[in-house]
Amino acid sequence: MDSNVLFILQGLGLTVKLYIITMVFSLPLGVIISLGRISKNPLLSNGIQVYTWIFRGTPLLLQLFFVYYGLPVIGITLSPFTAAALTFVVNYTAYFCEIFRGSILGIDKGQYEAAKVLGMSYWQTMVRIIIPQALITALPPLGNEAIALIKDTSLISAIGMAEILRNSREIVTRDFSITPFIICAVIYLILSTIVVIFFERVEKKVMI
Repeated sequence: MDSNVLFILQGLGLTVKLYIITMVFSLPLGVIISLGRISKNPLLSNGIQVYTWIFRGTPLLLQLFFVYYGLPVIGITLSPFTAAALTFVVNYTAYFCEIFRGSILGIDKGQYEAAKVLGMSYWQTMVRIIIPQALITALPPLGNEAIALIKDTSLISAIGMAEILRNSREIVTRDFSITPFIICAVIYLILSTIVVIFFERVEKKVMI
């Protein structure tokens, strides 16, 4: 295999690692926080609303800079990967929270009433009836965010991390050739296609 291709692929492990960590942590956190978002407690609900407003309304790159370059000003220094993982998890949790909130609110109110008649508590109703259905209806927008995450991982090159795009750019600068960018694009397309196929299969299974 060409040495340039191998060099670009060296960044693939970092990209995949960041992707997996973000999904593993932000998905369950998104579900949990969405429950607080629809809570009748105004302090909790409004606090989470402010959180989602900030992290959905500001650029992910700016948030990454704030965590990596800004926090050291107040004495908190993180490694590049830790800063990236923390930023991505917090950012995507905000998006997933709103997706799950919309899905939960979309569940027919009659199901809450039926669960109450059966003697279920609020939390039993949410865990056994509402959340499973909300997860199903949330799959399409979750799939879109999962694809966006693949592309967003390229932002970590801005803090000096050797992921796919940064490695490609180094070769372009050195050899004055756009071929590395084409290879980079193909890799991202392959990763995105894998995610698309995964979510399509999950949707087909849960819709049966």
